[in-house]
Amino acid sequence: MEESQGPEQGPTRQPEIARYPVHQQPPWILSTLFAIQHVLVQASLLQAVHCLLIDALPLNQNARQHGYQFMATSLFSSGISTLLQTTLGSRLPLVQAPSFEYLIPAVILTSYPMETNSSRHNGTEMAVLCDGAQCPETDLTLQTWKPALCEIRGAVVVSGILQVLLGLCGVQGLASRHCGPMVLAPMLSIIGLSCYKVAARFGSSHWGVTALSVLLVVLLSQHLRSCYIPIWRWRKSKGFDVWTHFPVFRIFSLLLPMVFLWILCGILQEGDVMNPYPAGGIRGILDTNSTHLVPWFSIPHPGEWGTPTINVRSMYGGITMALGASINSIGCYVMCAKVMGSLHPPRDASNRGICLEGVGSCIAAVLGGVSGTSSSIPNVGALALTQAESRHSVQVAAVLCILVGMSAKLTYFLTTIPAAIHGAVLSVTYTMAVSVGVSYFQFTDIDSGRNIFIIGFTMFMALLIPHWFTHNSEYIATGVSSLDILFLSLLMMPVIQGGILAFLLDNTVSGPGGFIRWPFPIQPLRWSLLTSLRPAARAPGPSNVPVGNTRPWTAPSAERRAGFFTELMVFRPQGHRRSGGWWDTFLV
Repeated sequence: MEESQGPEQGPTRQPEIARYPVHQQPPWILSTLFAIQHVLVQASLLQAVHCLLIDALPLNQNARQHGYQFMATSLFSSGISTLLQTTLGSRLPLVQAPSFEYLIPAVILTSYPMETNSSRHNGTEMAVLCDGAQCPETDLTLQTWKPALCEIRGAVVVSGILQVLLGLCGVQGLASRHCGPMVLAPMLSIIGLSCYKVAARFGSSHWGVTALSVLLVVLLSQHLRSCYIPIWRWRKSKGFDVWTHFPVFRIFSLLLPMVFLWILCGILQEGDVMNPYPAGGIRGILDTNSTHLVPWFSIPHPGEWGTPTINVRSMYGGITMALGASINSIGCYVMCAKVMGSLHPPRDASNRGICLEGVGSCIAAVLGGVSGTSSSIPNVGALALTQAESRHSVQVAAVLCILVGMSAKLTYFLTTIPAAIHGAVLSVTYTMAVSVGVSYFQFTDIDSGRNIFIIGFTMFMALLIPHWFTHNSEYIATGVSSLDILFLSLLMMPVIQGGILAFLLDNTVSGPGGFIRWPFPIQPLRWSLLTSLRPAARAPGPSNVPVGNTRPWTAPSAERRAGFFTELMVFRPQGHRRSGGWWDTFLV
C-alpha cells in the first residue's frame, strides 16, 4: 500500500488493493483466512465424491462408518499434491482434490462385482467378494467392500502412471496447443454443466438453506463487491484511527456464508435433515456418542486399507480416469489463467502440471484414498468470485489439508457441514466454469455455420449421451465385464464426450470461420519453475493484435515466457545441453 501526503492532513493510506495477484503474499492473517476458505470449498467437493462413492459400495452402511477416514486420507494426499503442483508443477494457484472424473469409472467398477466364492458363517451360506481362489480370513463385512476399494485404487494408480507418461512425453502440452476457443468454450461449459445433478441432489436436502446460501454469496460477491470496510487500529500517540479500507465482503464471499449458515443450522438443530450422509447417518462429532471411535491423530500410511489391485478391469477404468482427468486439467489450467488475466499456460507448464497430478494420484491410492487428485474446479471458481489469487494462500491451504488429514476427528468435524451448504457452494462455483467457457465465444466467428454446428452439436451430444447410458447401461453387454466397464466409462463421462468431440471437429472440419480477435490477456506472466509469476510489460493500447487476426491458436512465444529448461541450466555445466530429446519436449 502506498502512502500519500495530504495538503493539511498527515500521511494517509490508499484503500487496499482490489485483488491479491498470484505473485503477491498477503499478510499471514489474510493468507490463513483465504486458506480456510479454500479448505471449506474443497470439503464440498470431497464430501460429494465420497458420499456418492460410498453409496455405490456393497453394504455401504458398514463402509460409511469409515467415511471420515477416507476423507482424512484424501485431504492428506490432496495437500501433498497441491504443494507439488504450486511449487514444481504448473505453478498456478490450483487446489488439488478428488473430482468427478474419478468418481464415474469408480462407481461403474463397483457395479460389476468381482469373482465371488461361497463360504459359511454361523451355518448360513453367503457370497463373499474375493480376488482369488480363496478368501482371506478377515471380517466378512469388510470382505464385501474392501476388494472393491482396492480395485478402485488400482485404477487410480494406472491413471496416475498414464498421466505421468502424458507429461513426460509432452502429449498434454501438444494437445493444449491445438485447443482454441472453439474447443475451450464448449469444453468448459460442459465441465460446469455436468455438476448440476450432484448440486441438485445435495441442495434438495434443504432447499431453504441452499437458496439462502446462494443468495448470500451473490449478494457479497456481486452487489457488495465494491464496498470497502474501514479497518481501525490503535496507536498510543493518536488513539484509534482508520488504517486502511478492505473489500471484506468480496474476498470472503464464500467463507462468511458457509460459516454463518453452518452455525445457524447447528443452533436450529437441523442436522438430521441436512446431514451430508443419507437418512440414518451419524450427525457428527458434536452430537454423537460414538466419537470415541474416531482417533485424534492418525497419519495415513501405505497398506492401511490393503494394496491396490491391478487387473484388466482396473486398467480399463484407469484409462478412462486418466483421459477424463487430463481433459479436465486442460480446461482447469486455462480457466485459472483466464480468471487471473494471464497468458494461457505454455506447453511446458501443462506437461509439468499433468505429470505431478499423476504423481499425486499415485500417492493418494497408495495411502488408501478412494479417489485420485486433480485440479479442483470449485476452488478456481472461488478464485473468480473472491479475486484472492495468491499462490501463497493456496500453499497455506495445502499445509492445512495435511494437518487436518492427520487428525480424523477434525476431518469428522467437517462432515457436520449440512449437505445443503455443499449444494450451494457447488452450484455457485461450477457456474464460473460455464461463464469462462461462454466468454470464449467472443473470440470466434459465431455467425459461421461451421462454428455454430460445432458448438451446438458438441454441447448437446456431450450431455445427451451420458444421460442416456446412465439409464440404459444394459445396452452395453459384450460378455466381457472389463470391456463393458471401458465402454460405459467412456460413454458416461460428459467431459470426455465434450472434449474429444470439440477437439476432433475443430481440427478436422474445414470451412470459413475461425477467430475474429486474438485474445491477448491483460497481464502476461512468467511461468518458469524457479521464478515467481510476476507480470511482464505490456504494449500500450487496448489490444496487442488488431481485430481480424486469424492466425492459429498456439502457445505463447518463447519471448513471452522463461522456459523451464533455461532456468535449470544454472544447475548444469556449460555445453551439456541436449536438444531434440524427449526430455526437451517435456521441458520446453
